[in-house]
Amino acid sequence: MSELNLAQRVKELRNRKGLSQEDLAEASSLSLRTIQRIENSETEPRGDSLRKLSEALECTPEDIIDWKIQEDKGYLTFMSISSLSFLFFPILGIIIPLVLWILKKDKLKGVDKLGKSIMNFQITWVLVLFAFYLIIMSSFLGFFRTSGSLGISVGPFGIIKFIFITYGFNILVTVINTIRVYQNKSYKYIPAIPILR
Repeated sequence: MSELNLAQRVKELRNRKGLSQEDLAEASSLSLRTIQRIENSETEPRGDSLRKLSEALECTPEDIIDWKIQEDKGYLTFMSISSLSFLFFPILGIIIPLVLWILKKDKLKGVDKLGKSIMNFQITWVLVLFAFYLIIMSSFLGFFRTSGSLGISVGPFGIIKFIFITYGFNILVTVINTIRVYQNKSYKYIPAIPILR
């Protein structure tokens, strides 16, 4: 877990830009003493000072502040793999990651983005599964007779085939993305209806 604080973040951003403390003070219209106090953790920039500092460093105020939020790759990995709980009951694939997301979305870096991606994917998957079950139930009740627009017959083998395909796809997407999260690589939970943004 990284414990870089705001002071270290400002110093790192300044060094990346190749600026001295004097250069940053001039570019931000803040005093040299203010820059020194920020980098020595004696004060935190707020309001106008934060805006001026972020403009001088060519970043957003959130880029500076969010750095205070800790990182925990283990938690992100656990949250990602927790969506496999859909294997016990489809809705659990939404509920368990949702709880983990709500608990840490403002405390750990990356949790908010990952949580929304997982939620959108799992909700989409459950909706597809639910729609299929509705088609199956309505065909058994005689509302309509169809072999399915996707070529999946509504017989026992078609049902089994569909379940294996949908569950297998969810497992594959979850495992691949969990590995990518663990390796600090970008992840894509697709297809997903963007319900949470």
